[in-house]
Amino acid sequence: MGNGNAAGRKPRLSRETVLSAALELVDEEGLEALTMRRLGQRLGRDPMGLYRYAENRAALLDGLTELVLDQLAVPEGMDWQATLRGVAHDLRRLALRHPHVVPLLVTRPLSTPLGLRPPGTVRPLEQILGLLIGAGFTPADALHVYRAYHAFLYGHLLNELQEFVVDPDETEAVLRLGLHHLPAKQFPQLRALAPVLADYDGAEELDQGLGILLSGLAARLPSRAG
Repeated sequence: MGNGNAAGRKPRLSRETVLSAALELVDEEGLEALTMRRLGQRLGRDPMGLYRYAENRAALLDGLTELVLDQLAVPEGMDWQATLRGVAHDLRRLALRHPHVVPLLVTRPLSTPLGLRPPGTVRPLEQILGLLIGAGFTPADALHVYRAYHAFLYGHLLNELQEFVVDPDETEAVLRLGLHHLPAKQFPQLRALAPVLADYDGAEELDQGLGILLSGLAARLPSRAG
């Protein structure tokens, strides 16, 4: 007898199974490929049966953001700055693993009021607010800190995903980045920064920005915390 994993056996459907298959499809082919028909083909099921687990494509998209953010842990018992650094790097790793989902993390909340979003997408906000309030920020200041942190972090992720190299085998930085296509007289600063742009290190760039941001936010804390 088989052990339940025999080749060709269809997976038992659940919301997690459907969303996991949707995430695999998006990772491989992008958001445009995600339809109930394609998802049904991937799972070997009638697409109509999937509506039990996601009522429409919008629900699938919300589910994907929740599935990815559920992997983001906000550890307890650490200094608030160290925690925010760790969360930032963890989210960066998730974003690089699932780059097609990053636009959802940024844009899906725009279509839904805060209290109506999937709980998994709001949980990091609740946890970080608790962390900051516990560190001595007033609740209102904690919200301001979170907003600044969130804006920087998601802005960084979107920037990093745009750091394309035209020709990785080219040794000349201007040619590697395709900057030779830009008129030199109109874009002198970009052309001059070619070696720095070509040497982009996403993790290091994230650390540099976090250092600037967190030092400024920390300067507000002593007067508030006494």
